[in-house]
Amino acid sequence: MDTQHLKAFITVARLESFTEAAEQLHLTQPAISKRISALEQQLNCRLFDRIGRGISLTEAGEALLPKAEKILQDVSDTELALSNLSGNVGGTLKLATSHHIGLHHLPQLLKLYTREYPEVTLDLDFMDSEKAYAAINRGEVELAIITLSEHQPVNMAAIPLWEDPLAFVVAADHPLATVETPDLSQLSHLPAILPDTSTQTTQLVAQLFDNNRCGLMLSMTTNYLETIKMMVSIGLGWSALPETMVDDQLKKIVLPGITLTRDLGCIHHRERTLSNAARAFIQALQS
Repeated sequence: MDTQHLKAFITVARLESFTEAAEQLHLTQPAISKRISALEQQLNCRLFDRIGRGISLTEAGEALLPKAEKILQDVSDTELALSNLSGNVGGTLKLATSHHIGLHHLPQLLKLYTREYPEVTLDLDFMDSEKAYAAINRGEVELAIITLSEHQPVNMAAIPLWEDPLAFVVAADHPLATVETPDLSQLSHLPAILPDTSTQTTQLVAQLFDNNRCGLMLSMTTNYLETIKMMVSIGLGWSALPETMVDDQLKKIVLPGITLTRDLGCIHHRERTLSNAARAFIQALQS
């Protein structure tokens, strides 16, 4: 089976669109269609049902998808293993990271890494930490530098790098800004602005409130921390943000006996061969 045909099939299956698959693979739509047709002819079965403008996998397509993904991953692992034997650190390194980590933790490291390994091309994709786990699992990126989950999937290797303390914050002119000893019960009656409920950050906050038998009035959600900071600074609600983001636009609320900390780190798939470029990047992160 031609690996390019399999790659086209997998991309169409994931995106459920020939047009979007063509854009992602930098091909024309007729070229994508030709590859799928060639694969269908080779296997003597239809892989997609085309109904109007929509498409869906047939039973044969559903059966082929996980096997096609494994074939491509095995080919990739073999190529990497052979390439690694040379000891050369080069090629393309696909990374994922969150906007916050990319802005506050990686700039200097990326600068030093590219200077030391000029033959490496960095392909950096910004995405939410939860999506990064899925991207690693699908083999779309090799490493992800993200907020680590408390419940790590067994197929993921996690390398803790930084502790990221969170601070409860309000606007400088917020009524709670002048309260000497605020508590969770006061926050529970005020609107909160937090990342999506699927994120580790919001789950930590929600667990804290639940453990103290307090309600959480979640009024708005966005995964862009800079946007949350802006909305809090104009008085639209309170939030829990990394302490590194607290400045004179915000007032930190100290809740006696309560601390929240996220763990930031690097993840990769345990069962996939790491490139020399990825191994060098991990060493740079740890140093």
